[in-house]
Amino acid sequence: MKGVRARGNSILVDFTYRGRRCRETLRVKPTKTALREASRKREAILYEIALGKFNYATHFPNSKNALAYSRNKGSLISIEQALKDWLKKIEKRCQYSTIRDYNSAVYHHLIPSFGSLTLDDFSSDHIYLWMDQICISNKRINNVLCPLRQIFKDAYQEGLIDRNPMDRFRNLPINTREPKPFKTSEIKSILNQLQGQERNLIQFAFWTGLRTSELIALRWEDFDAANKRIYVRTAIVRSKEKGTKTHSGRRTVDLQSQALAAIEDQMSFTLDNLRVFHDPKSGVPWHDDQAIRKRVWTPALVAAGIEYRSPYQTRHTFASMMLSSGKNPLWVAQQMGHKDWGMIRKVYGRWIPVE
Repeated sequence: MKGVRARGNSILVDFTYRGRRCRETLRVKPTKTALREASRKREAILYEIALGKFNYATHFPNSKNALAYSRNKGSLISIEQALKDWLKKIEKRCQYSTIRDYNSAVYHHLIPSFGSLTLDDFSSDHIYLWMDQICISNKRINNVLCPLRQIFKDAYQEGLIDRNPMDRFRNLPINTREPKPFKTSEIKSILNQLQGQERNLIQFAFWTGLRTSELIALRWEDFDAANKRIYVRTAIVRSKEKGTKTHSGRRTVDLQSQALAAIEDQMSFTLDNLRVFHDPKSGVPWHDDQAIRKRVWTPALVAAGIEYRSPYQTRHTFASMMLSSGKNPLWVAQQMGHKDWGMIRKVYGRWIPVE
């Protein structure tokens, strides 16, 4: 039969499409009946080609040529496959904690909800329906949708889809952490509830503006005693050491007298170790912020009779104290790891003295 022949335990179908010879394998035993059916299939293909209605994917959905010849390639790629391919592509160039968050978003939310759809099937209506069915914060929704935004951006740039359905879907508004800095009297009261290593940790936080993840990653080699400064190079997130949050996060921090006093006192506890700040109960370095929050921070606020505020407010307190004392906003931005003073102006503008 012309264009159809047996090959081992399968049947080879041979035809020309768009000026190129195509050979496709049918995974069926080459009986006389199967060969006749294959011949009829080939005739139907040639007829459709002649009419300009041939769809490669309809006849050979698993063929590599289906994607190559498809007019609408997005209809051949599932969101599940696109997400898995994207994760493989980025896993070596992202931080461990970032990959962990992306995996959680992809496997706990995106694939269960949208994985069976093709790139071409998806629309923003699917997102609105999904949001109506879940109970997570706006910030979490924005984070979960990051991988979805990326696969559609890539698909559009690669010509797999004619439009990006995520283009018109804006991130949801989130409540930023409003600065509620502690007063000097409150700082003193909090520190009075602590002693030893725990006091050193919290005092150092108030007077450097470091994030907790940066505090617990600080090494003695990062302390420049002669010049009274520290070098912030890394952070510990979910017990894993990683680079700072941003490139500008790698910075030199000048130590105020209170911070210098805290780290100098800490030398008597951990100088012979790698990390500066240790959990005094276990004798090992702190590995996450939760233990500090539960065992040090919250009890100190309760004992001092001060309304609870997150440990992040030590960072806000540092910024407000420095600005109120007349420090240059550009210097404050550098100390806190911001690339410019725009964030300082936006978040802490009320504490910048008016000349």
